[in-house]
Amino acid sequence: MEKMWSGRFSASASSLLDQFNASIMFDRELYREDIEGSLAHAAMLQSRGILSVDEIEAIRGGLAQVREEIEAGSFEWNISDEDLHMAIEKRLTALIGDAGKKLHTARSRNDQVAVDFRRYVLRKNLEIAGQLKTLMQTLIDIAGKHTETLLPGMTHLQHAQPINFGFHLLAYASMFKRDIDRLLSSRQRNNVSPLGCAALAGTPHDIDRNLTANALGFDSVSVNCLDTVSDRDFALEILFNISTMMMHVSRLSEELILWSSYEFGFVELSDEYSTGSSIMPQKKNPDVPELLRGKTGRVYGALMGLLTVMKGLPLAYNKDTQEDKEGVFDAVTTAHISLEILNEALKTMTVKPENMLAASKKGHLSATDLADYLVERCGVPFREAHFITGKAVARAEALGIDLSEIAYGELKAIDERIGEDVIPHLQLAHSMNARTSSGGTATVRTLEQIVHFENYLKELDL
Repeated sequence: MEKMWSGRFSASASSLLDQFNASIMFDRELYREDIEGSLAHAAMLQSRGILSVDEIEAIRGGLAQVREEIEAGSFEWNISDEDLHMAIEKRLTALIGDAGKKLHTARSRNDQVAVDFRRYVLRKNLEIAGQLKTLMQTLIDIAGKHTETLLPGMTHLQHAQPINFGFHLLAYASMFKRDIDRLLSSRQRNNVSPLGCAALAGTPHDIDRNLTANALGFDSVSVNCLDTVSDRDFALEILFNISTMMMHVSRLSEELILWSSYEFGFVELSDEYSTGSSIMPQKKNPDVPELLRGKTGRVYGALMGLLTVMKGLPLAYNKDTQEDKEGVFDAVTTAHISLEILNEALKTMTVKPENMLAASKKGHLSATDLADYLVERCGVPFREAHFITGKAVARAEALGIDLSEIAYGELKAIDERIGEDVIPHLQLAHSMNARTSSGGTATVRTLEQIVHFENYLKELDL
């Protein structure tokens, strides 16, 4: 079968070239965008007198049938058609005749694929942002129940200072908020229409790029056609944004894995989102967060792959750019299912405050409070207070107790400037609630953060 571009060729393409050259196996994911782009282009051509009223009606009817066939699964995808665009155009022409052949006037596959892929990415920016909004709300809901639930805040994976569990979860809400902001910023920045750029230099036909841009929901048209047809920054941006988001997902997943172990016992994942062992009957494995952690590397690979494809391309369009889509499609699919299952795993997990409290009584979490007491109440320089507190910790270690449990007499023996009023400062709840600076872990500040994030979600137009 002759290809639509084969006029200057004397020999047919080999079947091996068809296999190597074709993108139709994966780019048919863009069929909605391709049909919508063609409808907008046809309307513009008719408004400029390039298509008649009868021709555009035929095109609209034909494209509607093509869409029905694709969505019903009866459309014939043939590798010899190379890509989605040629397959749809061929079927349209078979349905309506010569009017179908006129549709490609003032358009190239270069700007056609650019507009299809760009609109797909812009749509996915919003969809993923919407899922992140749902995930943020779940974290906020759980946090609201645990603004007084003590657990050890850590640095270097070592016990550091007492915080509340809600405060810890809101740290991830902060990360996901930044992810939403990046996705929305990327969408706004890249919401420009490539349609009308044709192959690379525009077209001599009397077209109206603003008309098609408005019809397709773009904010404006691109400025330079040479750049536009080869630009894939929008694809790189969504891959970077998903990669960063998945890094955040992976960090939370790592904590869920640790927290659900017997060594921590802070949470228990529901049976719905856990698996067992093929040999050890007692096992309950955190496969969901483990897989989320693993899939992060998969998304990173897609980003690095496209960066590598794009790094040496001269202007304008090159066939290398066909390698832009599979990684994006896979990363988007990974993002969708990852956010959905993480949200469900969080909603169904059991929090164990008693184990968090027990862990908080290890590691002398209120040591900094003793140093702060010496500075504020006794006028001791901080470096000296740090040294005195170190001796107090050593004494507690020798007694086999936590610093929060040490008797006043033991502290008085270390430094006579320490008053009996120090004891309340060493209690874990007091220590947590003492951190009232903006953004701190005190329950009152955690509640303020919840209000902040809830207001942010209410204002999101998603």
